[in-house]
Amino acid sequence: MSLKAFHFVFIGASILLSLGFAAWAAREFAANGSALSAIFALTGLAAAAGLVRYGVGIARKLKHVSYI
Repeated sequence: MSLKAFHFVFIGASILLSLGFAAWAAREFAANGSALSAIFALTGLAAAAGLVRYGVGIARKLKHVSYI
């Protein structure tokens, strides 16, 4: 597996982890109404959005590099 392919796998896993954390925090907020849980949920969504933007930027930068 090339460094480019590993990079995209790692970014994808990080996005899923961030979204899972945001979903967990949103459920905690719905159950408890804690402001900290709402902040955690928004932080998880912001992290996922940032990782998507980063992944798109890396894809553009490395478009000439092979996946093999």
